[in-house]
Amino acid sequence: MSDAATAQGSESRSAAGGRNPWLIAIVVSIATFMLVLDTSIANVALRNIAGSLAAGMDESTWVITTYLVANSIIIPVSGWLASVIGRKRYYMICVATFTLASLLCGLAPNLPTLIAFRILQGLGGGGMAPSEQSILADTFPPEKRSQAFALYGIAVIVAPTVGPTIGGWLTDNFSWHWIFFINVPFGIMSLALVQWLVIEPDILERERRERLSKGLKVDWIGFILVAMALGCLEVFLDEGQRNDWFASTFITTFAVISAVSFLLLVPWEWTRREPIVDIRLLFSRQFGMSFLVMMAVGAVLFSTTQLLPQLQQTTFDYTATLSGLSMMPGGIAMLMLMPISGFAAGVVQPRYLIMLGMSVVAVALWHTTSLTPDASFGFFAYARVYMMIGLPFLFIPISTAAYVGLPPQKTDQASSLINVARNVGGSIGVSLSNTVIAQNAQFHQSVLVGHTAQSSDTYQQTLRQVTDHFVAEGSPLAEARQQAVGWIGQEIGRQASLLAYIDVFFYCAIATAVLVPFALLLRPPKPGPAKQQDSPAV
Repeated sequence: MSDAATAQGSESRSAAGGRNPWLIAIVVSIATFMLVLDTSIANVALRNIAGSLAAGMDESTWVITTYLVANSIIIPVSGWLASVIGRKRYYMICVATFTLASLLCGLAPNLPTLIAFRILQGLGGGGMAPSEQSILADTFPPEKRSQAFALYGIAVIVAPTVGPTIGGWLTDNFSWHWIFFINVPFGIMSLALVQWLVIEPDILERERRERLSKGLKVDWIGFILVAMALGCLEVFLDEGQRNDWFASTFITTFAVISAVSFLLLVPWEWTRREPIVDIRLLFSRQFGMSFLVMMAVGAVLFSTTQLLPQLQQTTFDYTATLSGLSMMPGGIAMLMLMPISGFAAGVVQPRYLIMLGMSVVAVALWHTTSLTPDASFGFFAYARVYMMIGLPFLFIPISTAAYVGLPPQKTDQASSLINVARNVGGSIGVSLSNTVIAQNAQFHQSVLVGHTAQSSDTYQQTLRQVTDHFVAEGSPLAEARQQAVGWIGQEIGRQASLLAYIDVFFYCAIATAVLVPFALLLRPPKPGPAKQQDSPAV
């Protein structure tokens, strides 16, 4: 295929029409920021939601779980839905649904109603990111996709960084309702700009009419299998630790349903002429490796984004706002490095940038294992900055590499699967991290308690010093001694928890370092016109 023909094909699928494609990239990034922000912002307000709606903390976690389940169900089928409904039309339906659901969530009078609206919000939000990435992949030629994904990546990766800060500030100063109300003006603005600026390319509309002219064949079995596989997996991962994993019949049932659905899904979708999820893409070397590496990036990004504020609020007594502020410098570093990473991805082979990014993240995680009980605000801020320096050199090259060798008509399906990778990887990372923290904290506590025997000189010395402290504050000797024993017990629990978090950072560092050489399995883009090849990679 000649350069002219390639350019013509790329232009014919562009959502920009005669407008500047960078304007389209900015427009679709608005809804992305709103969506990813909401994913991280709700975690901060769970305690307030539970208290306001007279629910327990275990019950309130379903506000997060149901959203993630709905999100995971709709993402993999978004490519098929966009091809049937029309990409622009489907995207606007998703934005409108998400915006309306956000308003209803803020108005919810009780927990069951809030959960129902969160499911609706998850269904609307799930289709947005795949459509946006598909729009960018078709609007920009291959040699400029990396810069486009750099702009888009600012919204995807910076939003979780500022989410806890905004969520904490809104919750502390107003109420939890505003973490949902804040989405409404962004959603309305996004709808107006998309309707005004984004076009539906003629070739996509023609492909849609041709598909419908043959009769709409819905792969219902494939859809049910996808919904059961990913939906049950999300419940298993999100609720497993709270329900003691396989000791719970509830969790075991969801695990079995998910596993069986995955086993049936692959051969079923492989043999369909019009599959609802193009499972064959995962078995191509280029896209398959991009999928796996994106899962790893999602695991690191989402788990660390949740763990650091969680550590600060439980062990260091930070407020939600203060813990969010400690994440802010990392977001600024990300913002500055995104354009550099986008430029580098157009010059350096993506696999080398991915290796660089993973190496930096591994070193940053290793640095975080030097955490001490008297760690300062600056330690957390710098630890986040070091980590975020590596992520731009992962997200953009992976997003760019995933589309190498794919025919244009596969971009919708590819975008859906890449988003599945990021979300599933994030859920796995968060789940494994919380499990390690819970189990290792018990182990470390048992070890520390073993050093508090009455015969221990260190224990006796500490007990005397703490008792003297409480006596100096005016407590009678007997009461001061009881207070000292209680304080030592709390300190043991705090140190055990801290050591468990350090274990997680250590395991994440090792896992990230091990993944570095796997990036070499990605194919380098061929020079010249071959970079824009349209032949399938499967």
